[in-house]
Amino acid sequence: MIFRIVVLIVLCFSSSLFAQRQAKIDSLKKELSKSKMNMQRFHILNHLWNENINNRIEESLSFSEDMINLGEVLKIDTIIGFGLERKAVTYSYMNKFDSSNVYFNKALKIYKQLNDYKKIAGIERNLGQDHNMIGNLDSAYYYYDLAEKNYSKASDMVGIADIYNSKSIVYLMKGYYNLALENALKAEKIYTDKKLSMDLNQNRLVIASVYGEMKDTINAIDYHKKTLKFFENESQKRQYASTLNLILALQLPNKEKNEENEKLIDELVEISSSLKDESLIGDAQEKKAQFMLVNGNVNEAKTIFESLLNKNDSYSLAYVNMYLGETLILLKDYTNALEHLNTSKIEADKNNLDALKPKIHRLMSLAYQAIGNFENGLKHYKIYKKLEDNISSTEINNRFSELQTIYETEKKEAEITLQEKEIKTLNIQAENDKLIKTLYGIGMFSFLSIAALLYFGFKQRIKKNKIEREKQEEMYKQEIAFKKKELASQTLHLVQKNTFIQELKENLEKIKKSPELFKVEFRRLVMLLKKESAEDKDWEVFKSYFSEVHNNFDNKIKAIAKDITEKEIRLASFLRMNLSTKEIASMLNVLPDSVLKSKYRLKKKLELSKEDDLTQFLNTL
Repeated sequence: MIFRIVVLIVLCFSSSLFAQRQAKIDSLKKELSKSKMNMQRFHILNHLWNENINNRIEESLSFSEDMINLGEVLKIDTIIGFGLERKAVTYSYMNKFDSSNVYFNKALKIYKQLNDYKKIAGIERNLGQDHNMIGNLDSAYYYYDLAEKNYSKASDMVGIADIYNSKSIVYLMKGYYNLALENALKAEKIYTDKKLSMDLNQNRLVIASVYGEMKDTINAIDYHKKTLKFFENESQKRQYASTLNLILALQLPNKEKNEENEKLIDELVEISSSLKDESLIGDAQEKKAQFMLVNGNVNEAKTIFESLLNKNDSYSLAYVNMYLGETLILLKDYTNALEHLNTSKIEADKNNLDALKPKIHRLMSLAYQAIGNFENGLKHYKIYKKLEDNISSTEINNRFSELQTIYETEKKEAEITLQEKEIKTLNIQAENDKLIKTLYGIGMFSFLSIAALLYFGFKQRIKKNKIEREKQEEMYKQEIAFKKKELASQTLHLVQKNTFIQELKENLEKIKKSPELFKVEFRRLVMLLKKESAEDKDWEVFKSYFSEVHNNFDNKIKAIAKDITEKEIRLASFLRMNLSTKEIASMLNVLPDSVLKSKYRLKKKLELSKEDDLTQFLNTL
């Protein structure tokens, strides 16, 4: 029954997604013939592949090979990968899964080299679908799980929703209904948030199927009605009719819904007839016969079931013969009933309809008992009970396996969560350590930088101060040298001046002896002499220069001898200048003996002994 539901889901979308549009195909082929080896040609080939995959699969295979060749010519890996992927999908449609596996893996290798997580996930999802188609459910789930991780890396929520939906179908086929429902509902939320109505509707068909297997007919019917509304809005009559059929399969046993069921059946018959679809017409007639059977219209039901026996569909014949056998038992036609039930059993075995077999054997047991063949009646009853027990056991095992899967999944998720927390903690610790090291590094760098800057600044300041000091010293030296020159000049000037005065006096004495010369020059010479003798300006200039050159010499000598006179300071200054007694006598305008006496008095005032050299002492000041 599950397989039939999945087939119906696929059928609901195949015609709408891959409908043949011959005019469009012809137009695309015309464009292809004119196109050059470029990206435009790639897009045309891809459109042609899509248009032909459902009806002209061999042409789609050719277009996929053209894509690969184009990619190789252009040396574009993404085109080569896409062409390989299309070729693999084509082989999947042809049920050549070994070939599809080869080309999927070639495409996967290219996408892994490109680190294209979305493309990688798409390939893994396709591989999962291939395994699903051949019944390798565990392998299918393995690839779906890989795809989910890569869709997560690519932050592709729609891709993740597709995987949830695919996982749900795997769980549904394994009988893990709770897990199937959990994944399908997660997919529904994403599709709803993304407003992907087509994907959402397909997902709701899966949810409805899960609820149906869980015997939750209320929710199953509710979801089928949601899809019914979608197909109505989209004017997709065939899908609408298929969904009506699914709703009736769940709702027919409920007599309280008789009025609604009758309307739905009439609608199903009308749409099926308008579409002239034999398969849908047969489904509509089958539901009509079941409705009559439920409501006691046994003969009418028998007539309809008998009209459906001409079907070539082995799958449908298993159900029609079973329903006809049940109808004939109600009509007490046990022999014919057993004949149709035996045919139903054969067709059920062919199609592995394990869920149908217990009911067939139960009805056969009833028919044999009714004709008095208790041995066969008991035999088929035992088979019925065994099959029921097997189904119950399978359901129990499935439930146990599901619980174990849930436990392992939760355990794994808990471990992952714990690992993530540990990783997060380690990352935080690492970040803190890194921050501390960074801060320490920055601190040390800053400290060293500041120290270096301070040292450099200090060094520069020392250098600058040294330069300034050297400049100042140089200026001071230059100034001292200048002062010394000035002092020497001034000293020489004083010596020359006093020598001049002395000579002048001697000349005056000579003039006295010549009355004529005396009358002419005497008056002028006396006035000049008085003027020169009266000026102490030269001494003051000398004193100023001397003080600057010899560091306040006068103040230092006054500190030693407070009662020292100005004349004695002048004598000391001349001695400090290393002038001779004769020069000093000339400077002071006195006799050399007078200078010697003055030197003696100065030495005494300075409290020097006889052995002390006055000039040497003065040089220390």
